[in-house]
Amino acid sequence: MASLAGTGTPLLRARVIPLQEIAVLPIPMLRSSFYLLYNYNKDISSGKKNCGYPGNGRLTRRCLSISAAHAGSPPGDSQVRVRFAPSPTGNLHVGGARTALFNYLFARSKGGKFIIRIEDTDLDRSTKESEEAVLRDLSWLGLGWDEGPGVGGNYGPYRQSERNSLYKHYAEKLLQSGHVYRCFCSNEELEKMKEIAKLKQLPPVYTGKWANATDEEVQEELSKGTPYTCRFRVPKEGKLKINDLIRGEVSWNLDTLGDFVIMRSNGQPVYNFCVTVDDASMAISHVIRAEEHLPNTLRQALIYKALGFSMPYFAHVSLILAPDRSKLSKRHGATSVGQFREMGYLPQAMVNYLALLGWGDGSENEFFTLEQLVQKFTIERVNKSGAIFDVTKLRWMNGLHLRSLPTGEVIKLIGERWKSNGILTESEGLIVEEAFHLLKDGIDLITDSDKVLSSLLSYPLYATLTSAECKSVIDDGLPDVAASLLAAFDGGELLGALEEGQSGWQKWVKSFGKSLKRKGKSLFMPLRVLLTGKLHGPEMGSTVLLLYKAGKSGAVASQVEFLTLDQRFNLLREIEWTSFQRDQPVLQSATGVP
Repeated sequence: MASLAGTGTPLLRARVIPLQEIAVLPIPMLRSSFYLLYNYNKDISSGKKNCGYPGNGRLTRRCLSISAAHAGSPPGDSQVRVRFAPSPTGNLHVGGARTALFNYLFARSKGGKFIIRIEDTDLDRSTKESEEAVLRDLSWLGLGWDEGPGVGGNYGPYRQSERNSLYKHYAEKLLQSGHVYRCFCSNEELEKMKEIAKLKQLPPVYTGKWANATDEEVQEELSKGTPYTCRFRVPKEGKLKINDLIRGEVSWNLDTLGDFVIMRSNGQPVYNFCVTVDDASMAISHVIRAEEHLPNTLRQALIYKALGFSMPYFAHVSLILAPDRSKLSKRHGATSVGQFREMGYLPQAMVNYLALLGWGDGSENEFFTLEQLVQKFTIERVNKSGAIFDVTKLRWMNGLHLRSLPTGEVIKLIGERWKSNGILTESEGLIVEEAFHLLKDGIDLITDSDKVLSSLLSYPLYATLTSAECKSVIDDGLPDVAASLLAAFDGGELLGALEEGQSGWQKWVKSFGKSLKRKGKSLFMPLRVLLTGKLHGPEMGSTVLLLYKAGKSGAVASQVEFLTLDQRFNLLREIEWTSFQRDQPVLQSATGVP
């Protein structure tokens, strides 16, 4: 009769044996099970021998079927422990940020713990600067962690580079139990195996040359100092099945895997071994990660079983896609959280938008604060389809969050930016406040404020007059309106009205229109062109009043291309209107093309 790995315990016919009966970790673990289903009846009837694990610990050909499932109810809220495990080899990608966010929301919604673990075993590429940048971006997003770098906790260290003794301990344990063996194959031998497999149209799996080596053969290579890796013995038949919380049932055939390396010849552990040991020893209850890690689950599940660890729940989140439905990458523009922060995006907007990439609360609502997301989030509503990253929608959402902030807070942010960027000489006061209220609808990002204010202050009169769009305004008597406007300025009526503020402007413009027998568009369009130099813009009366005050106060920095009303009228006096008449060939399109 077959026996359980290294214990000599016989397996009963048709019985499912959960891992809790095999081994229990000396730390709080989970109420999830990893089942070993041995097709005992089938094996006996077919005459197969050596099915399972002989009691002496030496592993031979196996014919087991493995299924990872969860027994009973999900763990209680106090047991939920999730982790985000970035590799500090670059900036925090928006895909990684969304994975971190989903882990955070799940933990907070269940009253559990959110843990950060730095996976820095790639010594050549990992840097302290990248680690600091990732942690800084997570903090900026508001995703505070309960355990991890800078916080500590009872399950540390929280950097893989500081956990090598733990990996070596469990690797030795697997060697002793026979689940792992030493492989002395050279790189040349391994490459030859791949070539042969390719010629035979077989999966490029390890052939198992050293899987059944004798102790004498192993000792001979050790005495010669031959480098070796540690390979995990994989069952040659059967399949692994998991119930993914997002994707449902997922299964793999074990014969496609081959014995895989868990420790390199330089003594460094490989990714799948580290992750399994870390997640188990840190009592991680749910592994929520990107779908690109789904294939890793097969190797990790086998390691869980061999070490007697309970399996966590798995949830594999879809990838974030570019508009062309390819994987989002640098060629599509900004992809890191840090880049979006520098571009002026708010953390509230980034969190809101990332949450909606593959999740929704079932309503039409798209505006959520972080606190609301915690209340609404459920893993069951995460979509397994890829989500498209739309920068236009992110910008729109940022505008919503920007305008939802207290007005004083936004004015302070924008005023400080205008001063620091050399547009204004002051960061607060009447000019800043009036400019903000006039321009706020055109500001979706804090950085937009530079462009809209500079545009407001500019006076591109000649470019406007020579555009095709302005031709109808010129033909509608613009030179005559200009002459009357100059007279009103020189006579002091216009300046007197502006001194009175909005009511004075409204009274004057009504009287001015009446004197010209103009109203509506035929009045306001020529006035806009002459006073602002543009065909379009925010409400004209408020614009002209702001330009007047800005010219008087000296609030505009000297390096900015700004003309006061006095300077604008001086320019108007120099216009040769005959050069813009109907029959002149100088008129161009708005793009400057004749």
